Amino acid sequence: MKTFRPWNPEQKWLLPPSVDELVPEGDPAHFVRDTVLSMDLSEILDVYGEERGYPPYDPRMMTALILYAYCRGMYSSRRIAKACERDTGFMAVTAR
Repeated sequence: MKTFRPWNPEQKWLLPPSVDELVPEGDPAHFVRDTVLSMDLSEILDVYGEERGYPPYDPRMMTALILYAYCRGMYSSRRIAKACERDTGFMAVTAR
């Protein structure tokens, strides 16, 4: 009789892994995120000074998200939003 690796969909993780651990080394998600973090985006960041309203998303994260989506050939904002919920590469770029 053939034996199989254990499979238990109900098994919970004691400590969930970092999203970075789920994205393979060499994936463009790591490169894009690290590149954007090293860029000088002060011209964009300086515009956000007003404290009214709901806090906006970090412009560095949004820049990394757009660049990663374009690298993957994804241009639709709805597809990008869906990918942020389902694709580990997008989750790594946006830090979930």
